[in-house]
Amino acid sequence: MSIDRLCWFAWLCVCAINWQSATAAEGRFEVEQGETSLQVNLNGKPLATYVWSDPKTLRPYFAHVRTPAGIQVTRNHPPREGQDATDHAELHPGLWMAFGDISAHDFWRNKGTVRHASFVEPPRADEHGAAFAVRNAYVAEGQTVCEEVCRLRFDDAPSGYFITWDSTFSGPRAFYFGDQEEMGLGVRVATPIAVEQGGHIVDSQGRIDEEQVWGQVAKWCDYRGKIDGHAVGVLLMPDPTNFRPSWFHARDYGVLVANPFGRNAFTKQDKSKVQIAPGEQVRFRFGVLVHEGDTDPAAAYATWLKRVKAID
Repeated sequence: MSIDRLCWFAWLCVCAINWQSATAAEGRFEVEQGETSLQVNLNGKPLATYVWSDPKTLRPYFAHVRTPAGIQVTRNHPPREGQDATDHAELHPGLWMAFGDISAHDFWRNKGTVRHASFVEPPRADEHGAAFAVRNAYVAEGQTVCEEVCRLRFDDAPSGYFITWDSTFSGPRAFYFGDQEEMGLGVRVATPIAVEQGGHIVDSQGRIDEEQVWGQVAKWCDYRGKIDGHAVGVLLMPDPTNFRPSWFHARDYGVLVANPFGRNAFTKQDKSKVQIAPGEQVRFRFGVLVHEGDTDPAAAYATWLKRVKAID
């Protein structure tokens, strides 16, 4: 068995232990797979739809992410006229990982295609969580620039559920990650919780909203607000073992991106170029908490770190 598969098995074992103390998303997780997407459910109700083939958004993403109670925390995809802001309709599908510069190719703005190649681990689910792993090819100008093995995991959390997004990149030829705002793990929140509609952005340093949070490094950043009187939000948590801390590209209109590649974009320092040689790998891991009710982001971050550190 490969090291990657052993690590993934260890992760499942650790999660099984930790799930015993989880309290919020009680019930059974399920996965329904279609031809171009799969839906993760809890007790028969949808949590999120993972789409790997879309003629307009040329990269995988989660759309219509919901709390266990069914409240949608990401913007409608596509956005609805008269209900949602309609900017970046094909670029902000919900929850996604994308890069505006990989070896000068733009996979954020759909100038290249992130092509689903296969399932490395088939989807599976039980009463505690759901998991699957995919292999993606980053294709531009008829050539594969690099490949990604992406492991995705849903599991219970005290005020909702965690999504762990764990990606490893490699390539047959040298490639690099450039320096832009539009790089990393992003979320477009539901319109009612955007700061412009009364929501708030809060980071681990106590900074609030775009004016204070944009371009700052933080351990975590939470986009939160109320929908029909219910407190909900999406918490982004870069893994501190990533090669570099993340700056946060935070906008009051509803987008939040954890970005470890924007040194020049955010600080005006020398441009970053993260180069990967043939045969080498680079790994990025992020946690997401989809939450409802009374949520302590710092405590949730500590819980998530304890789970992922146990397998490292």
